Amino acid sequence: MLDKAAHENFPVAPFFLPRAWRTDLMAVYGYARLVDDIGDGDLAPGGADAELLGLDRDRAGDALAMLDAFEADLHRVFQPFGEPRHPLLAALRPTVHRHGLTPEPFRGLIEANRQDQRIRRYATYQELLDYCELSANPVGRLVLGITGTASPERIRHSDAICTALQIIEHLQDVSEDLRRDRVYLPAEDMKRFGVTEADLAAPRGGARLRALVAKEAERAAALLNEGTPLVGSVHGRLKVLLAGFVAGGRAALRAVAAAGHDVLPGPPRPTKLSLLREVGATLRREG
Repeated sequence: MLDKAAHENFPVAPFFLPRAWRTDLMAVYGYARLVDDIGDGDLAPGGADAELLGLDRDRAGDALAMLDAFEADLHRVFQPFGEPRHPLLAALRPTVHRHGLTPEPFRGLIEANRQDQRIRRYATYQELLDYCELSANPVGRLVLGITGTASPERIRHSDAICTALQIIEHLQDVSEDLRRDRVYLPAEDMKRFGVTEADLAAPRGGARLRALVAKEAERAAALLNEGTPLVGSVHGRLKVLLAGFVAGGRAALRAVAAAGHDVLPGPPRPTKLSLLREVGATLRREG
């Protein structure tokens, strides 16, 4: 999980945070990452996760069965005397009880991955936003819960940032998603720009696809701008962490733009230097 955290666009639990926060943020990240791995079929070979959840090893490839078993194990996290089967859920339990976290954000992430098994195309941008409400926004709400800073306005800003980060990740991973038979570019936008799924399977993006990616990147940038006041609403090390989330999105968008919005040869990734520059710029704007 630590290795996967290092490859995210944003800092998950950087060193400058209090140790307790780092522990709790990594517990939440581990949960979210494992749910995604179940939904994507990326679990470690051998079926150990299925066995931990009380399933036969031969059911490790059944994503819906795994998600159901994982949700049942999640229920044990919230029971006063529950003892989760899976070690990542056992590690999550102290975090949940220490901060009084509710089950809803965790269940939202499971439901997003169930949706990934049933829905592989999105007709409209609004449908994609509705998906992000399940797949991304719960993570930001959990960060606010862990840091004790949740409020209706902060949640609204956090949702905008998290949705933007999810859309940016989809833009970076167009080719990988297509290999999984998933397309997160809205069909209405593909039609408007004259882009077909055959265009997504090409080794390089043509002019129409690059124009479409630029449009979706513009939308993501607007969402980041909408959510950025969250950074100015907090103080201290939390301010730097949240600036890192925003900066990660902006640096990734710059990397996409630097690639000419051609995301097909491979995910355009920001450098650490560009991320640091964006963190500084975000803190100056929201200081």
